[in-house]
Formats: sequence, structure tokens, C-alpha cells
Amino acid sequence: MTKRINIQSYKTQYAEFILGSFEGRLCLLDFKNRAMRDAIDQRLKKGLSADYFDQDDATLKAVRLQIDEYFSGTRRLFDIPLLMVGSDFQKSVWDALLDVPYGETSSYLELSIRIGDAKAVRAVAAANGANAMSLIVPCHRIIGSNGGLVGYAGGLPLKKRLLTLEQCTNPKNITGDLFH
Repeated sequence: MTKRINIQSYKTQYAEFILGSFEGRLCLLDFKNRAMRDAIDQRLKKGLSADYFDQDDATLKAVRLQIDEYFSGTRRLFDIPLLMVGSDFQKSVWDALLDVPYGETSSYLELSIRIGDAKAVRAVAAANGANAMSLIVPCHRIIGSNGGLVGYAGGLPLKKRLLTLEQCTNPKNITGDLFH
């Protein structure tokens, strides 16, 4: 019998996502039409020895609720059980991303230092780009060393909107528009 990754599309005012769960854990919260869609999907299917099935479940319902709460500014931390599928290096980068606080930003260099290899900036950027857990594993909080917005699977306008949303609802927010 084939293992199942239950998937559902979810359209919000910000973006359209594809959500996936495997055995009660979220394994996919990604932009439905991103450039790397096929590569991400193949990595998940191969890594979990599973296929996609268009079916809703309790995990996907819970994540939709938490996404709505995040976008309304009432949720800062997600508490969905996660299943990250990737190399050990990718997982170390994604774990480090989870430590970047809501409403704050970090750079690829700072993330590289956090995982213990300041010279791994490009590899960290590639792992960041391979993140299949948008919003929850907050790759949108990573900016260039010069403070500018750089690469984002959902596009730079969305990255700017997410950072603005978080700064507006964070009591430690920085005044002024950092992302012009």
C-alpha cells in the first residue's frame, strides 16, 4: 500500500499555498506556484516514500486556522507538529530559521554563523530557498547583509508584506520603513 501525503490548496489574501501532511505532521506549507514546485514535491515524495492525495485531514485544518491567525496578527508561533524532509545540512539551516524571532530579521551570514560555518553563506541561501515550510520556518525573515530584501519563493513584494505585518504586530518593532 502506498503511503499518503494528504494535500490541499489554500488561498489567502497574501498568497495561494499548498499544504501537505504525513502521518499527522505537516510536511508542506509552500507557495502553490513557486518556481521550485516540482523539485520540492519530488524531494518530499522520495524522502517519505509516499504519493500526494488530495484529501483534507485534522492537521491541514489546524494549519489553515493557524495561518489565518498569523495573517490577522494574533499568532506569532505555530504549534503544528512538523516533519522536515531534506538533508542534514538543510535541516540544520531550517532549525536555525526557527530561532529567528517574530518581527525580527537576520542575514544569510548570521544564519551561517549560527549553524557554525561562517563560510557556508551560499549553501545556507540554497537551503533557505529549498524550505518547504513557508511562514512556519520563517525564511522570509532572512535579508541581505546590507539590509535589503533578497530572494523569496513567494516574491519580494510578499516578503516585504510579511515583514511589515510582523513588525506592525511586534511590540519590539522598529519604527520606520526598513524595506523601501
